[in-house]
Amino acid sequence: MNVGDYVVLETSRGVEVGRVALPPHEVEESDLTEALKPVVRRATAADLLLQQHYRGQESAAYERCKQEIERHQLPMKLVGAEYNYDGSRLTFFFTSESRVDFRELVKELASIFKTRIELRQVGARDEAKYYGGLGRCGRPLCCAAFLGEFASVSIRMAKDQDLPLNPMKISGCCGRLLCCLGYENELYCELKRGLPRVGETVTTHLGEGTVEAVNVLKGTVVVELASSRTRVDVLVEQLVPPHGGDGKWEATAGASTRRVETMQPGAPGTAAQTDSDRKAIRARDRDLDKGRDKDKGRR
Repeated sequence: MNVGDYVVLETSRGVEVGRVALPPHEVEESDLTEALKPVVRRATAADLLLQQHYRGQESAAYERCKQEIERHQLPMKLVGAEYNYDGSRLTFFFTSESRVDFRELVKELASIFKTRIELRQVGARDEAKYYGGLGRCGRPLCCAAFLGEFASVSIRMAKDQDLPLNPMKISGCCGRLLCCLGYENELYCELKRGLPRVGETVTTHLGEGTVEAVNVLKGTVVVELASSRTRVDVLVEQLVPPHGGDGKWEATAGASTRRVETMQPGAPGTAAQTDSDRKAIRARDRDLDKGRDKDKGRR
């Protein structure tokens, strides 16, 4: 059996035709999430023609089922119809806000299609997986590309990663929270354990200040100095975690900072960041004043 060969195999939804994606190989029992299903036999040309025939009947079955749902006035939205390869089973997928009594509908469909009928209620994520599409990242939807099961995703994950809590920005095509929020959440939580929180008091070599922002990936914090309302960027590795009861982080010897912005009353964004900068500006202003006085004397 080679990659690309078509085979008839047992699945959780019955006997189907599939294509070999990986050659036969050993798998550790601990890596299995469920019992392996056997391959029945190689698929024949007749199997593939049969599968192609019933695939072509699915759109017509979808439209007829949709008409019957409207006739029975059932509160359900039909998502799709799917035959198995030999037409012995026809499955309809639907979404609904509540439980639906579709027993009469199943009887009606069985008399129309003369085969076994299954109606399966799915969620919004399953609907997106069925249709497929592109996510906001520009790549195929994870659920349609490789996700086998849907992991739990919460708004707390977005908060832990400092993402905007705008539903339009953190929701997928299904209207639910993005599945990818869970991919890096564990790493963010681990990195955040060693970082001071926003609003916490820290001490840098320029003086004491308050944490205004935290960059988890860069490992830096933006500190607003209490003395001058200057904001500086400080590496967290240059701060010592608080000890004792004061709860203050302190700077290590030789710590360095980078100027981010200045917040001076009356002149935002224009004041000096350090004592040496302020002295240089005052010296420059004195030189300018002397130059103006000389110009007045010449006139």
